[in-house]
Amino acid sequence: MRRPGGWWRLKSTPEKVETYTRWSFHFFGVIEVLALGVTAYGRTGAGLATALFLLVTVHAAASMLVSSRALDWTLGRRPQPVRPMWTLVVVSAVVSATAVVIAERGPAGEVETAAGSVYGGVLCFAAGVITLGVSGRRRMVAVVGGFAVGAGLLTFPLEMPLLASVVLAGLVMVTGGFLAVTSILSLWVLNAVYALDEARETRARLAVAEERLRFGRDLHDVMGRNLAVIALKSELAVQLSRRGRPEAVEQMIEVQRIAQESQREVRDVVRGYREAALEVELAGARGVLSAAGIVSEIDGETAGLPAEVQSALGWVVREATTNVLRHGDAKKVAVTVRMSEGRVVLTVENDGVAETTGDGLPTGPGGTGGTGGTGGSGLSGLRERLSAVDGTLEAGPAGRGVFRLTAEVPLPAAAGSALEAAS
Repeated sequence: MRRPGGWWRLKSTPEKVETYTRWSFHFFGVIEVLALGVTAYGRTGAGLATALFLLVTVHAAASMLVSSRALDWTLGRRPQPVRPMWTLVVVSAVVSATAVVIAERGPAGEVETAAGSVYGGVLCFAAGVITLGVSGRRRMVAVVGGFAVGAGLLTFPLEMPLLASVVLAGLVMVTGGFLAVTSILSLWVLNAVYALDEARETRARLAVAEERLRFGRDLHDVMGRNLAVIALKSELAVQLSRRGRPEAVEQMIEVQRIAQESQREVRDVVRGYREAALEVELAGARGVLSAAGIVSEIDGETAGLPAEVQSALGWVVREATTNVLRHGDAKKVAVTVRMSEGRVVLTVENDGVAETTGDGLPTGPGGTGGTGGTGGSGLSGLRERLSAVDGTLEAGPAGRGVFRLTAEVPLPAAAGSALEAAS
């Protein structure tokens, strides 16, 4: 059963920032209702206060809708919300005009203050929200300026002094501009977070592509020269054979030798591509995790380990680091290597994992568990590599929000004795 708050832990970092930003915009609507609608009850009678409260609530609901649609438009998920924005403009005009009528024809006294607060407040909030749905600084300034001018023009039925109208328009300009800048900065931060997350994915894909290019370049260097020699010697052998020369046999023997040598060199290239040195992988993991803003603690001695053991454990470090970067939301990763009774034990532990099900497997992405449970292709591949050196792999939750991956590989008798003597 999912614990409370599990939906939040299942989200990636960009999705968490998006949720926070979206509800921040909705909170503006709540502030509008509290600051303009609820306070009206302390300034005038219950009837007029209820009317003002309902007007502000309708306006706040329209503002929430526009802010949500504008956020989706900014992220490229839906078209520009032109109709909702014009609807908000109309609603703002109707609410402001109604507030003017209430202030003009209602009872004298504090009702004018309550209606005036609603009148100026809805225009400020509307100006800040509508700027989310437009692009370009000039258009944003035009939106805020248009609401400020409208605020000044709508005061003429109240027969307010010119100076008071100018002050009111200035307040709408300043307050609406502040809300607009705050909203735009929130969108900028959200877009930056998504861009950074996409850059991290792109960096991972580029690393894979670079490794493929290196592998292809090594194969070309090995096979290009040998194939050219084979082609030349085969052509020479054909010419000698047509002339009945015995040297043709020697040329074909040389072709056979070069082909066998090419097979050996190709196996060496593939072996070097598939092998991963543990020391190199630990250093690479430290650098990559640090670049991603993840604190890494790497402890243990790897000197003297056999090459096949280093290769198997190096792949464990590589796979675990990749999954932390691609699937998790980790803040800290700890990697330890220790010797225990003729065995090498490698432990990779990270926080930031997703909620777990009843069987202890992650329900979604989250650190090294992002490969999935026992059926994940990543962990299955590691188990296959470790089985070649009689190693074992265990992976699963190690506490709330923590995932632990443990690989054990037995040391050959000679290597184990030497390492125990050295330690």
